[in-house]
Amino acid sequence: MISRRALNRATLARQLLLRRHAMPALQAVEHLVGLQAQAPFPPYFGLWSRLDGFQPQELARLLMERDVVRLVLMRGTVHLVSAADGLALRPLAQPMLTKFLTAAHGPRLREVDVDEIVKVGRETLEQAGPLTAAKLGAALAERYPTVGADTLAQVMRCLVPLVQVTPRAVWGRAGQTAYATIETWLGREPHPEPSLERMVLRYLAAFGPATVADVQAWSGLTGLREIVERLRPELVRLEGDNGKELFDLPDAPRPGADVPAPVRLVAPFDNLLLSHADRTRVISDEHRARVITVNGQVLGTVLVDGFVRGVWRRDKHVVSVEPFAPLTPGQVEEVRAEALALLAFAEPGKSAVHEVRGIDG
Repeated sequence: MISRRALNRATLARQLLLRRHAMPALQAVEHLVGLQAQAPFPPYFGLWSRLDGFQPQELARLLMERDVVRLVLMRGTVHLVSAADGLALRPLAQPMLTKFLTAAHGPRLREVDVDEIVKVGRETLEQAGPLTAAKLGAALAERYPTVGADTLAQVMRCLVPLVQVTPRAVWGRAGQTAYATIETWLGREPHPEPSLERMVLRYLAAFGPATVADVQAWSGLTGLREIVERLRPELVRLEGDNGKELFDLPDAPRPGADVPAPVRLVAPFDNLLLSHADRTRVISDEHRARVITVNGQVLGTVLVDGFVRGVWRRDKHVVSVEPFAPLTPGQVEEVRAEALALLAFAEPGKSAVHEVRGIDG
């Protein structure tokens, strides 16, 4: 048996959120199997909340040197992953992306050769260099005028591993979202035989213990029960409060339910909140509706005693906190200290004007 509170602590330990770790950013990105990166800068705050002494220039350098990349992966969303993981995980995501393309754009593609569109799109990117989705779609529409530029851009997004190239998402710089193929950007081909079994094991190391439904919710893939069953002999089986079967790695950390969990400001779009079918290990269903908006935004969240107890927003030198319930004086001071540390990270050298709003004390 494992209680919900013990499950919370195990997940936080895997997510590097029970304490800040002295770990290189690249190692953390790989341990976490990437960070969701729908917006360009949340991954910086995701690493700040987990790593001791992390500075944004470390991740910016990894992006510029192409050691990490941003591309569509799990759940059909943009993730920042190591170059090696981009090459290995992108082929595994292909069935999900193909299914999405068929469901959303199938009728508009019935009268054209999709393989030919992909071939022409690749040639266009090779000849013209990185292109925005709009420019790539418009270039393809000159040859396939009946399809529509938006659909043509989606064909390329779903069927070709496209990297969002720098300077997009480089700290302190601005840039349009432009795309190159991963082969061109990294000078390497995608992994020829990526392993679903290895993907599941890495998920458990970063997010476990977990059910089969949890693995599928994180990855966006279906039919993974067969994979988990093949792995069953080398996994630990646990039973949750709700009676569901969870799987875990034998040597993965499972700290007790009474282990203290520090206050943390978790980044917007953080995978901590998006990678389980049952997310009550970190956030109640009631609070989830206040964090994930109807237009697909995922707000930054405040962890108190390991669970989401509010949201936060930053506007330059100000962090505004919205607690979901009153905090104790001690919790207020912990939240304030963490918010000021976040501002010192994001706005260094401007401590005189740093401000935290929305909490008492």
